[in-house]
Formats: sequence, C-alpha cells, structure tokens
Amino acid sequence: MRTQALQHFEKQHCDGEVEREISFRTECGLYYSYYKQMLQAPTLMQGFLGLMYDNKTESMRTINLLQRMNIYQEVFLSILYRVLPIQKYLEPVYFYIYTLFGLQAIYVAALYTTSWLLSGTWLSGLLAASWYVTNRIDTTRVEFTVPLRENWALPFFAVQIAAVTYFLRPNLQPLSERLALLAVFVSTFLFSLTWQFNQFVVLLQALVLFTLDSLDLLPALKVVLVELGVLCACLYLEACRPHPLPQRLALALQASRLYGVQIAGLLLVCALQFLNSMILGSLLISFNLSVLAARKLQKNLKTGNFLNRLGKLLLHLFVVLCLTFFLNNIIKKTLNLKSDEHIFKFLKAKFGFGATRDFDANLYLCEEAFGLLPLNTFERLSDTLLFCAYVFVLCITATAALAGALRNLSDPASQQSTGSTGKGAVSLKPETAYNLVHSIAFGLLALSTMRMKYLWTPHMCVFASSGLCSPETWALPLKAVRLYSPKRLCVLRYAAPILTLLYVSYKFWPGVMAELSELREFYDPDTVELMNWINSNTPRTAVFAGSMQLLAGVKLCTGRTLTNHPHFEDSSLRERTKAVYQIYAKRPAEHVHALLRSFGADYVILEDSICYERRHRPGCRLRDLLDLANGHMIDGPVQNDPDLKLADHPRFCEEIKRDLPPYTAFFTRVFRNKTFHVYKLSRNK
Repeated sequence: MRTQALQHFEKQHCDGEVEREISFRTECGLYYSYYKQMLQAPTLMQGFLGLMYDNKTESMRTINLLQRMNIYQEVFLSILYRVLPIQKYLEPVYFYIYTLFGLQAIYVAALYTTSWLLSGTWLSGLLAASWYVTNRIDTTRVEFTVPLRENWALPFFAVQIAAVTYFLRPNLQPLSERLALLAVFVSTFLFSLTWQFNQFVVLLQALVLFTLDSLDLLPALKVVLVELGVLCACLYLEACRPHPLPQRLALALQASRLYGVQIAGLLLVCALQFLNSMILGSLLISFNLSVLAARKLQKNLKTGNFLNRLGKLLLHLFVVLCLTFFLNNIIKKTLNLKSDEHIFKFLKAKFGFGATRDFDANLYLCEEAFGLLPLNTFERLSDTLLFCAYVFVLCITATAALAGALRNLSDPASQQSTGSTGKGAVSLKPETAYNLVHSIAFGLLALSTMRMKYLWTPHMCVFASSGLCSPETWALPLKAVRLYSPKRLCVLRYAAPILTLLYVSYKFWPGVMAELSELREFYDPDTVELMNWINSNTPRTAVFAGSMQLLAGVKLCTGRTLTNHPHFEDSSLRERTKAVYQIYAKRPAEHVHALLRSFGADYVILEDSICYERRHRPGCRLRDLLDLANGHMIDGPVQNDPDLKLADHPRFCEEIKRDLPPYTAFFTRVFRNKTFHVYKLSRNK
C-alpha cells in the first residue's frame, strides 16, 4: 500500500510539473527548456557546452544555440539559481517567473521616471504607471507569455529611453552626462542581447535621431553623444574631451566617431552571439555606413536659406537611403545571408507590392498579430482617457515641433545647443522633441502591425501623462485664446492629472484588485496525456515531427529531439518546417514518409485543430497556405487562381486516419486521444 501511495504521489507530482510546463506555449516553452537544460546539467560548463553544441533542437544537425537564439538570460538565471542558496525554498519555475515579474517592476519604474523627467513632477509618473496597469491588455503580454523575448527586452528599452531623456536635458554637469551615457549603453546592450529583433528597433530609434538632427530639433552635440552612448558609452571620455578645434570641424569629427563606434558596438553584440547572421546583415550597419559616406560627400548641410536647406536635406535623405539599401544588398550577397529575408517578403506583401504565394510570408500575413491595429484598441484606450489625453498632447507638441523646425530651417542661428527648439510662444524642449518623434514613429509601426503595439502603448502612457503635467503643453492653447496667466497654468497643470487619476482609480482599480485575487488554473488534459505517453513509451533518443508550436512543448516536457521549432530566424529551418508541414498538405504517403525520414523523424504528431482548422478564414488556414505554395486548388468557398490545379492525392492528415494499406505500410498509429494522433514511421521503406 505504501508503494502504491508513493507511486500515486509521484504520478501526481509529474502531472503537475507537465501542466506547469505546457502553460509555456509555443516559443516560450522552447526558451524555458534551455533554462531547464542548464539546471539539469551536471556542471555549468557541461550545460554551457550543451548549448553551444546542441543536437536535440534540430535533428541531424549540431547548432550553437547561443548564436542562433537570444538565450543569455536563461543562462544567467540558471547560474544564479545554482549559486544562490534558494533551492530548498523556491522551485526553478517560480524563480524564473518571479525574476521576470520583477523586471516588469523595473519597466514601470522606468516609465514613471521618464514621465517625471519630461514634466518635472512626480504626479505625472504616477499617472503613467496607473495608465500602464489599467491598460495592461494593450501594454504588455507578460501575464500570458512569460518567457517571450520582448518581456525580457522591453524593460531595458524603457530604461534606455529614460536615460536618453535625462541626457538631452540642457545644462547637465559633465559627471551627470557620463552617468547618463553609461546607463544608455548598458540598457541598450542588454536590450540587444535579449531580443532577436533588436536591430530593427534600434534602427527606428536611429532614424528618429537622424530626423531630429536634420531638422535641428536636438542640439547637434547631444545627437552625437546620444548615439555614441547607445552602443559604446565606454568611449565617451575620449569623445567628449575638449578639443581646440573650430566648432564645425569638432562636430564633424565627433559625428564620424559616432557612426564608427556605433558599428563597432553592434559588431561587439554580434561577436557575443558568435557572428549572428541577422546582425551582420542588419539595415542598421548599412545605415550607419551610409550616413558616414553621405557626410563626406555633402558639406555645409545646415547653411543657406530655407529652400536651399530643404533641397540639401532632401538630397541628403535620398543619398542615405540609396546607399543604405545598396550596401545592405552587397553585404547580404557577399556573406550569403538569408536569415531575415522572410521579414522583407512579409513587408513587401503586407504593403501591397504584389501578391505572394510564399509560405513563410503568408504565415505572418494570416496571423492577426501581424495585421493592422484593430479599432477596438482605441476604444479600450479611450475608456481610461489615455488615448484622449494622448491625442490632445500630441497635437500641441507636434504643432510646437513643426513651428520650431520651420524656424530652424529658415534661420539656423535660432537653434541653440542648450535651449529649446523655438523661442517665444512656440517652444519645445529637446527631450520632449525626442519623445514626440519617438512616439510618432513607433505609433506608425503599431498601426501597421498589431504585435508592435507593445512598443507604442507604454510610451503613450508616458507621453500623455507628461504632457498633461507639463506647463509647455498648457501654455500654447492658453496663449492662443489669450487666457494665459501663471495661476491658470498651475491650476490646469495639476488639476487635469489629479482628476484623471481619480477617474481611473474609481472606475478601474476595483477590477484590478479583484483580478489580482483571482486564482486561475491552466487545464489541457489532452496535451498532458500526450506528454506523459511520450515520456513513458518512447526512447529518449526518439525524433518527433509536427507543428512548431507543439514541438516546443515536446522539447520542454520530454527532452526529445525535434525536426523543427518556432524560432523562425533561419532560412534552412524555414525550408525544413515547410517540408514537415506537408503532413497537412495533399501529398502521398510515400512522399511524406521520405521527407520525414530525411530529417531523421521516428514519430509524427498530427493535430486535429490544424487538420480541420476553422480559426482562420478560408485561404488563411495552414492547409490552404500549403496548397497554395504547392500549386494546388484550395478547398472551400474561395476564388482559386486559374493556374492552380487539382491535387492528385487526398489530404494526408485526413487520409492516414482511415488506416488504408498505402498509409499503414509507412505509418503505424501508436497513440490517439481527442486532439492528437501519433504515428510511428517505418524504417525499412
């Protein structure tokens, strides 16, 4: 009886562990599996080498996971957990989750600080934090996708924005500038190290600074130092040392150092990731080289009258863009880099530059997360008054920025390196100008791609709250209607955020507290049953094929070898995934068997939720995308292109379940439940 009770307890414990692990869906489970792998390694060195020479993530291949994926955070946490005396009190999964939730606290603190710096009052920071929490459906995904890379990276990005905002303030002491640049460098480095799409975000930020510099909305010297700090603040002392040179020559020399150091900093990140191809072929490197070349080709950009300067700037922009795409194309062809080509295929199709049958591009196009930002997002944001306040502040600051830019282009002497971007009634502080253009740029990105809203909405909280508390925001409309007085300005500056806070607290805070007290349970018995069956009935060396999302859970819960996985930033893996997904296409049994065996697969898992999918509209289901890529007509009420043909064979995932001889000769069903069907592949065919 005691033995039976012990076995029952062990089974319950095992089931509980599996239930917790399968809650890390898709790529989240894959990333967490490496944290688990490091903890299970006999020594740290063996765990580290296991990541560098991994042969279980992709069958029949040995890959360097530290090069391919951004998992240094999992390595660091596993080391920390093994070193700290907490094993008796805290399970590894809770240590991982609590660390990430603690990082979100740093995120909110950074938003609070940025808003305070922009407005000059702590009330603004409190409002920004309140908006972030009450709009959490649109500001973060950490509740549901804990190990996602963006949940690690965005807190560091928020810290970087706070540091840049502080650095752009006028009249800083040299020590304060150095500390601010150090904070910019450290936060940007950590941001880049924890997210594979870092270069695209930093590129957008570089374009923001480039625009502000071109329009004289930032002090020229500050632009140089900001970008210098972004990627190599360690060289700040040498770059900031006073030089007995004419101002124009000194600024040109500092700009040249800036772009050279920025490239060197990005290559340093690339070196830490063992020459990651996505970084080598990034547009950011090409952009920096292009700006350096354009600066050498074009002299005296900021001289002349308005039309003269405008013409020079347009020509400068054209030269920089042409050089950027030319250099990027040369680098990619020279190094034969294809890691990010699926992103550009997706962008080309998304913005209407021709229809595509490319499987990888259509996978993104058909996902809601990569579509346009839904209109109901603005309804939710308006319910908390966030979007209303944001539009109000945006209109006023954009008007001031436009007036300042026109003034500076007309009269370059009006732009002072230590003051605001305009004079008189229309003025804008450099740090406000930066956050304005930053918000507009990331807002356009979010409008075009819903998933990118998590880069925009937190900053929306900052920008709206700081604007409501900023005297500059209220001064312009009060002066326009001739009601300006210091007393009215002070009343509006504090009354607006206080009333907003009271409204948000009254309407939403009870719901937030009720949600915090609510305990939720993740329930997926079919997946638990599948994972337990794999652990009990297959050898540890078995290779599994199936959907990317499911196989990430197989890797985490069972440690079995995979044919493919959700980390899509590798061209050969994308080709392999398309080949494995022929299990949902109209292919003969012998063809599918040959494809799977070429990747060393021993078992294949079929999912009814994919084979009979109804979540996507016709034409966007996975089986439809495969039919389209294979040149076959799509099933259902859709308009097929005239060049598509009827398939010669039935759909594999449907036909195999009939257990007919052509299929039983190659595949044997070994497991089945309401959701999954597992087949073992024959080896002698």
